[in-house]
Amino acid sequence: MAVVLIEKQTPQITVVTLNRPERRNALTMELLTELQAAIKIASEQLHQRVLILRGAGAAFCTGLDLKEAADHTKAHSTAEMVANTLIAINQTRLITIAAVHGAAVAGGAGIMSACDFVVAAQRTKVGYPEVRRGLVAGLVMTFLRRQVGERNMRELLLGSELIDAERAKEIGLVNHVVARDDVMNEAQKFAESVLQGAPGALAQTKRLIDELWWRSVKEDVDLALKYHLQARDSDEAGEGIAAFNEKRKAKWVM
Repeated sequence: MAVVLIEKQTPQITVVTLNRPERRNALTMELLTELQAAIKIASEQLHQRVLILRGAGAAFCTGLDLKEAADHTKAHSTAEMVANTLIAINQTRLITIAAVHGAAVAGGAGIMSACDFVVAAQRTKVGYPEVRRGLVAGLVMTFLRRQVGERNMRELLLGSELIDAERAKEIGLVNHVVARDDVMNEAQKFAESVLQGAPGALAQTKRLIDELWWRSVKEDVDLALKYHLQARDSDEAGEGIAAFNEKRKAKWVM
Protein backbone atom coordinates (compact mmCIF):
# COMPACT_ATOMS: atom_id res chain seq x y z
CA MET A 1 0.00 0.00 0.00
CA ALA A 2 1.33 3.43 -0.97
CA VAL A 3 2.13 5.57 2.08
CA VAL A 4 1.46 8.78 0.10
CA LEU A 5 -1.48 9.18 -2.28
CA ILE A 6 -1.66 11.79 -5.06
CA GLU A 7 -4.98 12.92 -6.46
CA LYS A 8 -5.63 15.65 -9.02
CA GLN A 9 -8.76 17.29 -7.67
CA THR A 10 -8.97 19.76 -10.56
CA PRO A 11 -6.57 20.62 -13.40
CA GLN A 12 -4.93 23.15 -11.04
CA ILE A 13 -5.28 21.56 -7.57
CA THR A 14 -3.42 18.48 -6.32
CA VAL A 15 -4.40 16.70 -3.09
CA VAL A 16 -1.63 14.73 -1.36
CA THR A 17 -2.66 12.34 1.43
CA LEU A 18 -0.35 10.90 4.08
CA ASN A 19 -1.51 7.29 4.11
CA ARG A 20 -0.32 5.42 7.20
CA PRO A 21 -3.58 5.57 9.17
CA GLU A 22 -2.66 2.54 11.29
CA ARG A 23 0.29 4.57 12.68
CA ARG A 24 -1.50 7.94 12.72
CA ASN A 25 0.60 8.92 9.69
CA ALA A 26 3.83 8.86 11.68
CA LEU A 27 6.81 9.87 9.57
CA THR A 28 9.16 7.19 8.26
CA MET A 29 11.92 7.55 5.71
CA GLU A 30 9.66 5.86 3.16
CA LEU A 31 6.81 8.30 3.76
CA LEU A 32 9.11 11.33 3.72
CA THR A 33 10.73 10.15 0.48
CA GLU A 34 7.35 9.67 -1.17
CA LEU A 35 6.06 13.01 0.13
CA GLN A 36 9.03 14.85 -1.35
CA ALA A 37 8.48 13.00 -4.63
CA ALA A 38 4.78 13.95 -4.64
CA ILE A 39 5.60 17.62 -4.10
CA LYS A 40 8.16 17.48 -6.93
CA ILE A 41 5.69 15.79 -9.29
CA ALA A 42 3.00 18.38 -8.61
CA SER A 43 5.43 21.28 -8.80
CA GLU A 44 6.74 20.21 -12.21
CA GLN A 45 3.27 20.18 -13.78
CA LEU A 46 2.91 23.68 -15.18
CA HIS A 47 -0.86 23.94 -14.77
CA GLN A 48 -0.77 22.89 -11.12
CA ARG A 49 -0.99 25.86 -8.76
CA VAL A 50 -2.25 24.60 -5.37
CA LEU A 51 -1.33 21.60 -3.23
CA ILE A 52 -3.63 20.46 -0.40
CA LEU A 53 -1.96 18.20 2.16
CA ARG A 54 -4.04 15.99 4.45
CA GLY A 55 -3.81 12.80 6.51
CA ALA A 56 -5.78 9.55 6.24
CA GLY A 57 -7.52 8.05 9.25
CA ALA A 58 -7.77 9.56 12.73
CA ALA A 59 -4.95 12.12 12.57
CA PHE A 60 -3.10 14.45 10.25
CA CYS A 61 0.39 13.41 11.42
CA THR A 62 1.88 12.57 14.82
CA GLY A 63 5.54 13.20 13.98
CA LEU A 64 8.42 10.79 13.66
CA ASP A 65 7.65 7.08 13.88
CA LEU A 66 9.54 6.40 17.10
CA LYS A 67 9.72 2.68 16.35
CA GLU A 68 11.88 3.47 13.33
CA ALA A 69 13.60 6.29 15.24
CA ALA A 70 14.73 3.76 17.84
CA ASP A 71 17.20 2.53 15.21
CA HIS A 72 20.05 4.93 15.96
CA THR A 73 21.79 4.18 12.65
CA LYS A 74 18.95 6.00 10.87
CA ALA A 75 18.90 9.08 13.11
CA HIS A 76 20.91 11.44 10.92
CA SER A 77 19.37 10.37 7.63
CA THR A 78 15.84 10.67 9.06
CA ALA A 79 16.53 14.15 10.45
CA GLU A 80 17.94 15.30 7.13
CA MET A 81 14.93 13.82 5.35
CA VAL A 82 12.56 15.79 7.62
CA ALA A 83 14.57 18.95 6.98
CA ASN A 84 14.46 18.45 3.23
CA THR A 85 10.71 17.76 3.34
CA LEU A 86 9.99 20.98 5.24
CA ILE A 87 12.12 22.93 2.78
CA ALA A 88 10.34 21.27 -0.16
CA ILE A 89 6.93 22.28 1.24
CA ASN A 90 8.08 25.82 1.97
CA GLN A 91 9.92 26.44 -1.28
CA THR A 92 7.61 24.84 -3.84
CA ARG A 93 6.12 27.40 -6.20
CA LEU A 94 2.70 25.89 -5.37
CA ILE A 95 0.51 27.48 -2.72
CA THR A 96 0.29 24.83 0.00
CA ILE A 97 -2.73 24.24 2.22
CA ALA A 98 -2.74 21.90 5.24
CA ALA A 99 -6.15 20.31 5.89
CA VAL A 100 -5.64 19.13 9.46
CA HIS A 101 -7.68 16.96 11.80
CA GLY A 102 -7.18 14.80 14.87
CA ALA A 103 -3.60 15.67 15.74
CA ALA A 104 -0.63 17.52 14.31
CA VAL A 105 2.21 16.76 16.67
CA ALA A 106 6.00 17.31 16.56
CA GLY A 107 7.09 16.78 12.95
CA GLY A 108 3.43 16.69 11.96
CA ALA A 109 2.99 20.18 13.41
CA GLY A 110 6.14 21.15 11.50
CA ILE A 111 4.67 19.95 8.21
CA MET A 112 1.47 21.85 8.99
CA SER A 113 3.42 24.99 9.85
CA ALA A 114 5.51 24.82 6.67
CA CYS A 115 2.33 25.22 4.60
CA ASP A 116 1.08 28.61 3.45
CA PHE A 117 -2.41 28.18 4.91
CA VAL A 118 -3.89 25.89 7.57
CA VAL A 119 -7.48 24.73 8.07
CA ALA A 120 -7.99 22.67 11.24
CA ALA A 121 -10.92 20.66 12.45
CA GLN A 122 -12.44 21.43 15.83
CA ARG A 123 -10.85 19.38 18.64
CA THR A 124 -7.62 18.95 16.69
CA LYS A 125 -4.61 18.79 19.03
CA VAL A 126 -1.36 20.54 18.11
CA GLY A 127 1.91 20.40 19.99
CA TYR A 128 5.63 19.88 20.30
CA PRO A 129 6.41 17.19 22.92
CA GLU A 130 9.99 16.64 21.75
CA VAL A 131 11.67 17.52 25.07
CA ARG A 132 9.69 14.70 26.70
CA ARG A 133 11.49 12.32 24.33
CA GLY A 134 14.92 13.84 24.97
CA LEU A 135 14.79 15.65 21.61
CA VAL A 136 14.97 19.27 20.43
CA ALA A 137 12.20 20.59 18.17
CA GLY A 138 14.77 22.45 16.11
CA LEU A 139 13.42 21.83 12.64
CA VAL A 140 9.85 22.88 13.38
CA MET A 141 11.12 25.89 15.37
CA THR A 142 12.09 27.49 12.07
CA PHE A 143 8.42 27.95 11.24
CA LEU A 144 7.19 28.53 14.78
CA ARG A 145 9.34 31.63 15.17
CA ARG A 146 7.75 33.11 12.05
CA GLN A 147 4.19 32.44 13.19
CA VAL A 148 3.91 32.91 16.96
CA GLY A 149 5.41 35.33 19.47
CA GLU A 150 8.34 34.35 21.63
CA ARG A 151 6.21 33.81 24.75
CA ASN A 152 3.91 31.44 22.89
CA MET A 153 6.90 29.62 21.41
CA ARG A 154 8.42 29.12 24.86
CA GLU A 155 5.09 27.84 26.16
CA LEU A 156 4.75 25.31 23.33
CA LEU A 157 8.34 24.07 23.31
CA LEU A 158 9.27 24.17 27.00
CA GLY A 159 5.89 23.23 28.46
CA SER A 160 5.37 20.71 25.64
CA GLU A 161 1.63 20.43 26.27
CA LEU A 162 -0.75 19.92 23.35
CA ILE A 163 -3.10 22.80 22.58
CA ASP A 164 -6.47 22.71 20.84
CA ALA A 165 -7.25 24.13 17.41
CA GLU A 166 -8.85 27.30 18.77
CA ARG A 167 -5.75 28.13 20.81
CA ALA A 168 -3.59 27.34 17.78
CA LYS A 169 -5.65 29.82 15.75
CA GLU A 170 -5.38 32.42 18.50
CA ILE A 171 -1.57 32.37 18.40
CA GLY A 172 -1.22 32.18 14.63
CA LEU A 173 -0.53 28.51 13.89
CA VAL A 174 -3.91 27.96 12.22
CA ASN A 175 -5.91 30.21 9.90
CA HIS A 176 -9.41 28.74 10.18
CA VAL A 177 -11.10 26.25 12.53
CA VAL A 178 -14.15 24.41 11.18
CA ALA A 179 -16.19 21.28 11.82
CA ARG A 180 -14.41 18.03 10.92
CA ASP A 181 -16.66 17.41 7.90
CA ASP A 182 -15.94 20.90 6.54
CA VAL A 183 -12.13 20.80 6.56
CA MET A 184 -11.65 19.83 2.92
CA ASN A 185 -14.42 22.17 1.78
CA GLU A 186 -12.71 25.06 3.54
CA ALA A 187 -9.33 24.10 2.06
CA GLN A 188 -10.87 23.99 -1.40
CA LYS A 189 -12.55 27.34 -0.81
CA PHE A 190 -9.17 28.94 -0.08
CA ALA A 191 -7.65 27.14 -3.07
CA GLU A 192 -10.29 28.66 -5.34
CA SER A 193 -9.51 32.08 -3.88
CA VAL A 194 -5.80 31.55 -4.62
CA LEU A 195 -6.60 30.62 -8.23
CA GLN A 196 -8.03 34.11 -8.78
CA GLY A 197 -4.49 35.50 -8.48
CA ALA A 198 -1.91 35.70 -11.24
CA PRO A 199 0.46 32.67 -11.12
CA GLY A 200 3.67 34.69 -11.39
CA ALA A 201 2.59 37.28 -8.85
CA LEU A 202 1.58 34.57 -6.37
CA ALA A 203 4.92 32.79 -6.71
CA GLN A 204 6.86 36.06 -6.27
CA THR A 205 4.75 37.03 -3.26
CA LYS A 206 5.41 33.67 -1.63
CA ARG A 207 9.16 34.04 -2.13
CA LEU A 208 9.19 37.64 -0.87
CA ILE A 209 7.42 36.60 2.35
CA ASP A 210 10.39 34.31 3.05
CA GLU A 211 13.06 36.79 1.94
CA LEU A 212 11.73 39.57 4.16
CA TRP A 213 13.12 37.63 7.12
CA TRP A 214 16.78 38.29 7.81
CA ARG A 215 17.58 34.60 7.32
CA SER A 216 15.99 32.31 4.78
CA VAL A 217 14.11 29.16 5.71
CA LYS A 218 17.01 27.12 4.30
CA GLU A 219 19.51 28.89 6.60
CA ASP A 220 17.20 28.47 9.59
CA VAL A 221 16.69 24.77 8.88
CA ASP A 222 20.43 24.17 8.52
CA LEU A 223 21.04 25.74 11.94
CA ALA A 224 18.11 23.88 13.49
CA LEU A 225 19.33 20.58 12.06
CA LYS A 226 22.63 20.97 13.93
CA TYR A 227 20.83 21.37 17.26
CA HIS A 228 18.38 18.56 16.48
CA LEU A 229 21.18 16.11 15.69
CA GLN A 230 23.12 17.03 18.83
CA ALA A 231 20.07 16.07 20.86
CA ARG A 232 19.28 13.06 18.69
CA ASP A 233 22.73 11.60 19.40
CA SER A 234 22.35 12.01 23.17
CA ASP A 235 21.63 9.43 25.86
CA GLU A 236 18.49 11.40 26.71
CA ALA A 237 17.05 10.78 23.25
CA GLY A 238 17.78 7.07 23.59
CA GLU A 239 15.97 6.94 26.92
CA GLY A 240 13.07 9.14 25.79
CA ILE A 241 12.37 7.13 22.66
CA ALA A 242 12.71 3.83 24.51
CA ALA A 243 10.30 5.05 27.21
CA PHE A 244 7.74 6.05 24.58
CA ASN A 245 7.95 2.70 22.79
CA GLU A 246 7.79 0.80 26.09
CA LYS A 247 4.86 2.96 27.30
CA ARG A 248 6.56 4.06 30.50
CA LYS A 249 7.84 7.28 32.04
CA ALA A 250 11.32 8.32 31.01
CA LYS A 251 14.02 8.07 33.69
CA TRP A 252 16.07 11.22 33.27
CA VAL A 253 19.57 11.45 34.74
CA MET A 254 20.25 14.80 36.40
